[in-house]
Amino acid sequence: MSKTYIPKEISWLSFNERVLQEAENKEVPLIERFKFLGIYSNNLDEFFRVRVATLKRLSQLGEKSKEVLGYNPKATLKKIQEIVLLQNTRFEKIYSSLIQELEKHKIHIVNEKQLNPEQAEFVKNFFINELRSRLMPFLIEKDADLPNLTDDAIILAIVLRKKKTDEKRYAILEIPTNVIPRFIVLPEIGDEKYIIYLDDIIRYGLKDIFYIFDFDEFSAYTIKLTKDAELEIADDISESYIEKLSKSLHQRKLGTPVRFIYDRKMPDDLLNILKKKLNFGPNDVVVPSDRYHNFKDFMRFPNLGKKKFYHEPLVPIPHRDIQPGKSILSAVKKKDIMLFFPYHSFDHFIDLLREASIDPSVTSIQITLYRLARNSSVINALLNAARNGKSVTTVVELQARFDEEANILWGNKLMDEGVKVIYGVPGLKVHSKLLLITRVNNDVTQRYAAIGTGNFNEDTARIYTDNLLLTTELKITNEVHKAFNFFNVNYKKDNYYHLVLSPFSLRNKINLLIENEIKNAKAGKKAYIHLKLNNITDFEIINNLYEASSAGVNIKLIVRGMNSLVPGIKDVSENIKAIGIVDRFLEHSRFMIFRNGGKEEIFISSADLMTRNLDHRIEVTCPIFDKNIKNELIQIFEILWNDNVKARKLDASLSNKFVKPGKKEYRSQVEVYNYLKKVHSKTC
Repeated sequence: MSKTYIPKEISWLSFNERVLQEAENKEVPLIERFKFLGIYSNNLDEFFRVRVATLKRLSQLGEKSKEVLGYNPKATLKKIQEIVLLQNTRFEKIYSSLIQELEKHKIHIVNEKQLNPEQAEFVKNFFINELRSRLMPFLIEKDADLPNLTDDAIILAIVLRKKKTDEKRYAILEIPTNVIPRFIVLPEIGDEKYIIYLDDIIRYGLKDIFYIFDFDEFSAYTIKLTKDAELEIADDISESYIEKLSKSLHQRKLGTPVRFIYDRKMPDDLLNILKKKLNFGPNDVVVPSDRYHNFKDFMRFPNLGKKKFYHEPLVPIPHRDIQPGKSILSAVKKKDIMLFFPYHSFDHFIDLLREASIDPSVTSIQITLYRLARNSSVINALLNAARNGKSVTTVVELQARFDEEANILWGNKLMDEGVKVIYGVPGLKVHSKLLLITRVNNDVTQRYAAIGTGNFNEDTARIYTDNLLLTTELKITNEVHKAFNFFNVNYKKDNYYHLVLSPFSLRNKINLLIENEIKNAKAGKKAYIHLKLNNITDFEIINNLYEASSAGVNIKLIVRGMNSLVPGIKDVSENIKAIGIVDRFLEHSRFMIFRNGGKEEIFISSADLMTRNLDHRIEVTCPIFDKNIKNELIQIFEILWNDNVKARKLDASLSNKFVKPGKKEYRSQVEVYNYLKKVHSKTC
């Protein structure tokens, strides 16, 4: 590992360790700790499907791969295997301790062999009435291939055995967690609660599934396969973009396996058969594990009715400039409004769209869509606008990873109602979060823009921190109009003087802003750069920040996820400090503050400082002009920086040590909530 650059995959594993720390933390409510295990598990699945899969592909390029990547993919894959196995041991230890903790509260997770007669009767009936008809076993034959195993599903590898002769047969069976919950609540015994995994209900009924065979012993061991999820989109101009993507999605289901997890109690003969049929070799990631996999299902653990097991619900703060029952468009016309999610309600945005959909003076609505809620009110408002005669244009990104199929369906639904749907930009992912509402009154055109750091998604807006600027400032709205023209008119580039768009100008703009701070520092002026991001991995930007540090620029980084920059290296990054915050809400907002000789330049952005965001995506970075909003962002950065409860130091050793607590506990997400509550209780 380079002293000045941490491979992004290794840095990402360090981030996921911070998630694991939250599951370990006794201060976190009990069921929330289970949920952090679920988040950790879900994160790791995606990591293997995307990052490890990409490394495996690159490693086949030999020496050239180092040029492409900047470091050795084979060595990195080896390091990943070491870290994942260590983290897995820690994960299992945490899980065991949480099960014991549940038992102290008279809640028991039991298996098929621990049922009393009443529970056994319940499980038997559940199996027959709810489950049996959905189970389709596949018998493993010596010379036949396995069927295409579903990516990241839980599969039982089953041994059928005759005790007398030791004759055996093997089968596999997918657990249908897509239609039946993973956790089933059993009848209580007194004041004791009981829960059973769906896996164990199937184990209970194995004899009933294989009744046509003359076997008397049945055992089942969980396996899980993670596949390469990168889409191969062939450059075939005879196919439409959607047809190509649909084909690629089918290929994803047939993707190359990149990780195999199995129950370590599985007999060797069955394990060897599976590894052979799945073509796993000595260099592949094969992880022995406990009886249960797919802990992401803990994100939907049954509600056990005890308040102390959960975080208190967050009561959204009313925004001081948005009056209930009054026009939001009128409020935005008076002044810029910044919404801070989840502290403010996402309903404000839905209300804005609803108002625009029925306002007789609104002529058009244009919006970019990346990831949407499962039952999207945003889509409903857009459909309503189209029905009310508005011209509605949506730029739907078909390559939003793991949301491709959903976005194809949304696109079709919108088109059916007469909405103009533009499917992204060939070769570039549209990751920007933009809305433009055009209103014409007495021949006067007024534009309203919304520019965000996160998706127009009411589900994630409850658990992700994000910023959304609502404005009629001409310097911004005119350029958002230009951005939508780019999507509409054959990707015609235009000049932008305020908005900063990737891949055209963001890299250059960031470099100029850093250079300006270097110049000021060298002139003896106070100079600083404060960045709050999800990820920073771009070599060039990191090297420029090192140069700024060496010139005396004070740099503070708050990075939730990947951080390839190494703070605190003598003569390189002595003036750089970095922290990562993992708490109740996912820190997703991105904003940047440059001192600029005392006239701070502040930007919110949809982009992280990664090569893909700078060079291969349509991203929008927006300057903040309103003094009050500028001040709020400066204050919020300071609040986050002073966290001494949930902040970890990001350092060369990836230690994830917590920032030392001061005399008083200071938990930034609580403090941001209190700060915004105070700010928005003031009348204007």
